[in-house]
Amino acid sequence: MPTLIPKESEIERKWFIVDADGQVLGRLASRVASILRGKHKPTFVTHLDVGDHVVVVNAAKVHLTGRKMSDKQYRWHSGYIGGLREVNAETMLRTHPERVIEWAVQGMLPKNRLGKAMAKKLKVYRGSAHPHQAQRPETLTTKPEVR
Repeated sequence: MPTLIPKESEIERKWFIVDADGQVLGRLASRVASILRGKHKPTFVTHLDVGDHVVVVNAAKVHLTGRKMSDKQYRWHSGYIGGLREVNAETMLRTHPERVIEWAVQGMLPKNRLGKAMAKKLKVYRGSAHPHQAQRPETLTTKPEVR
């Protein structure tokens, strides 16, 4: 029996919404990355983007375990000499909480064109409001919240 490989026209994409309030960052990111890749579908193949869209709300209320709030460093380079920038997780969550979740999820996706296409289906918002009500996103239940 041959392996069934879906065509681009046969791929059905759903929309899911995830509330990050009180969720642990790594566990949330791994669940979201799995949905973006499409690993929850029986039609999953590694060389195609069969994943769904994910909307993450309340990104500012995500939880980091241990001493990561003060010890974890986010680094990026501008491309110019001396252009290395470093910010700890506490500052990053205060200023750009969307980037914390986006970078965590992108680190769990493939590092190629396929991964970039998957990352475009992730929408992250600081608060609970989002402009994707017309897509009728289903609520995605994740693991229980951290106390």
